[in-house]
Amino acid sequence: MIARWRALLALSACFVASSASAQALAERPLLQGWQFRLAPSSSAAAAHPAAARWQAARVPGSAQTDLLAAGTIADPFYRDNEASLQWVGLADWDYQLSFDVDAASLKRGHVELVFDGLDTFADVSLNGKHLLSADNMFRRWRIPVKEQLHPGSNTLLVHLHSPIARLQPWLLKQPYALPGEFDSAFGDEPKGKQTSNYVRKANYQYGWDWGPRYVTLGIWQPVRLESWDNLRLADFHVAQPKVDADVAQLQAQLDLRVDRAQAVDVQVDWTAPDGTKGSQTQHAELTAGENHVVVPVRIEHPQRWWPAGYGDPNLYHVRASVQAGGDALASAERDIGLRSVELRRDKDRWGRGFAFVVNGVPVFAKGANLIPFDSFPERATPQRMESILRSARDANMNMLRMWGGGTYQDDAFYAIADRMGLMIWQDFMFGGAITPYDDAFRENVRIEATEQVLRLRDHPSIVLWSGNNEVQTGWESWPDRETFRQSIDAAEVKRIEDGMRELFGHTLRKIANDLSPEVPYWASSPSTDFDGPANVENDGDFHYWKVWSGSEPISHYLDTTPRFQSEYGLQSFPSIATLETVTKPEDMSAESKVMRAHQKFANGDGNQRLLLYIRQEYGEPKDFPSFVYLSQVMQAEGIELAAEHLRSARPQSMGSLYWQLNDVWPGPSWSSVDYYGRWKALQYHAKRFYAPVDVVPIRRDGRTEVFAVSDRTVPFKAQLRTRVLDMQGKVLHEESRALNAAALASTSAATFTDAQLLKGADPKHTVVVFELLENGAPVSRHLLYFGAARTLALPQPELDAQVSYNGHGIVVSVYAKHLARAVWIDFGKLDGRLSDNAFDLLPGERVELKVEGNADLGSLRRALTVRSLVDATQPITVETTRKDTP
Repeated sequence: MIARWRALLALSACFVASSASAQALAERPLLQGWQFRLAPSSSAAAAHPAAARWQAARVPGSAQTDLLAAGTIADPFYRDNEASLQWVGLADWDYQLSFDVDAASLKRGHVELVFDGLDTFADVSLNGKHLLSADNMFRRWRIPVKEQLHPGSNTLLVHLHSPIARLQPWLLKQPYALPGEFDSAFGDEPKGKQTSNYVRKANYQYGWDWGPRYVTLGIWQPVRLESWDNLRLADFHVAQPKVDADVAQLQAQLDLRVDRAQAVDVQVDWTAPDGTKGSQTQHAELTAGENHVVVPVRIEHPQRWWPAGYGDPNLYHVRASVQAGGDALASAERDIGLRSVELRRDKDRWGRGFAFVVNGVPVFAKGANLIPFDSFPERATPQRMESILRSARDANMNMLRMWGGGTYQDDAFYAIADRMGLMIWQDFMFGGAITPYDDAFRENVRIEATEQVLRLRDHPSIVLWSGNNEVQTGWESWPDRETFRQSIDAAEVKRIEDGMRELFGHTLRKIANDLSPEVPYWASSPSTDFDGPANVENDGDFHYWKVWSGSEPISHYLDTTPRFQSEYGLQSFPSIATLETVTKPEDMSAESKVMRAHQKFANGDGNQRLLLYIRQEYGEPKDFPSFVYLSQVMQAEGIELAAEHLRSARPQSMGSLYWQLNDVWPGPSWSSVDYYGRWKALQYHAKRFYAPVDVVPIRRDGRTEVFAVSDRTVPFKAQLRTRVLDMQGKVLHEESRALNAAALASTSAATFTDAQLLKGADPKHTVVVFELLENGAPVSRHLLYFGAARTLALPQPELDAQVSYNGHGIVVSVYAKHLARAVWIDFGKLDGRLSDNAFDLLPGERVELKVEGNADLGSLRRALTVRSLVDATQPITVETTRKDTP
């Protein structure tokens, strides 16, 4: 299944369609019939004889997933299997395919073998003749093979070298090792001697603080034979020099490789979202070699592509065909979105801004960071990608940052984002490690980046090319980098710094500006685009980690207001149902060996960091399920505070991308959607705090300012209703005031002191309800409490929950007699996502929630559980000491 869809993606990535003409390009996928084995020359062969025998392989795939499919290894994610499977990434592997070629194919003018991705150091031979030595996971390899093929059976062999075993002997002889990211926990690399800096391979596979160390090897993208005669259409691109409401002035650009001069006609046809069609034809005289043909296309009153929440993500279908003498020589087609993108950096009273402007509209970016979908990239099917992206869109997100320590995603990913109106901030694949400065490394990256920008630039979802993740800020401010700088001479420091500036400030910038000029380029995240120090609040984008990594209180989120916060986060555990897939019952404690093995922050000590924040806000969990639940409540309420603070500070701040949306495996992390696609509490909160209209009370130092935040492009009249209640439901007082909610703005609606709200009431027993009303109906609600949850006198809510069929679908009705905080409804392992969850219920309030999924009514009724905050912590005991009087 995976092989089939990746084969289709490979064909669609080129967008070249065959025709009946004898000259048309023909493509033959080479995906079936592969075998693999542990290379006989590998030192691991004696210890793993079963792996050393030829077995069936899947392409695309990896040695790890092939071993798992063959039953040779256990589930890499189960319990602490990770430690015992490191040998796979330290060994060399062989992949072999026998395939037939007919004489007619060999009569074609050109026959080329194309690998869309080899992971990573690979020697390729055909019929015993060496063809290629690959050294970059992110490049496509195209090799002429007509002279090496013969009619009948042919044998293709790919020998994959362990990147660690390949580079480590060299690195250990060098005068120093460049600072990397995370040292191996398994002793296969000496601390501080990381090979990952020196190879173009996904950094996260060497282990990260949210994922395991599985250094994959394999043929991770499709393979095919391409045969053609005189002409090949190498690239088709629709440039957008000018797009506005009145006209789209486009250029259909075709790169054609031809063997001999000839005249052709190039026809470009387009179909608008509403079915309107247009066509443009241009004659071209081609010369032998490379030809670049440009066909101007003009579309009046274009139906533009808009980000989610601002309009429809309209897509045009464009097809180009090359013809000569009545024969169709080649054709290509793609879906494009017509839109303009600007990264606006105006100077103002707060410094220098950082705002995305799409079609002239300033957009507050609401979203999260996206990491790879799996430790093994070949397992990321289009269906899985779509599920994660749909979760983002359903939570009112409009932007995802494709983080630089993973992989460039398949075309299917960007096509889904295009259709959903999700803007993509696209990092180049550098995850924070300091880069080598030699010319060969930079040239390798230049080719990689050129290929990736050519492949991806027509996707309207991509609104930023970013050079790297945290390379500059790490170099400038991380302690290990400072220690490293002091260990080498000043001249070498300068060479390293100049190399980074050349790579990210010039090489990648030039590629992006030359090939994708309509999309802005940004040198590093966070940075000021090399216009000063990185990670400052008043200029550029900002990563904020004093909360969590620095152990500062969650309330400190209110102490910083950057221009665009592109990273910040709090951890949580996934659900018990998710944990049960990779653990045994005896593993279910925060400090068990297995749970520590799945906690990658601080080598397992991250669970204590979680407890620190849980205890600060809520108290002591009464058991492990409560710990899991409280971790999600803490994460959700903490990120909500940060995100709403940023939104309320618009236009000083113009973006909130929390870390992180998804997971590569089942375990504790910063994600809001776990490995199996289950929503954590944070994802439900995000749906509310990223809503188009949000009422935001910000309380600090006994004073609450209330904002009406609106992403609407037109103003509207509203009312702010403020009710103060005790936790049994008695209304202590109430007021309403009219306001004009400005378009694309945060409007200050009211300011209250605690004394004005409480009017003498006990803060431990009191809650404030802020509601934004439009035409008398609430469009947003926010509850405010006077202190951390552990300081409040929360009552038993006496919850009642019922599952029923209401004539349209399955629903859950939930009622609270008294105030209920952080209500969580769960169906265990059943497939049942709720329209809302992780919410507070006022005294006497009932809500009805839709249930999506495949589970039947009876099963849902039996599995239903509901809980709230009051039951999750141990009661506070007060110890007294008796003093005897003399």
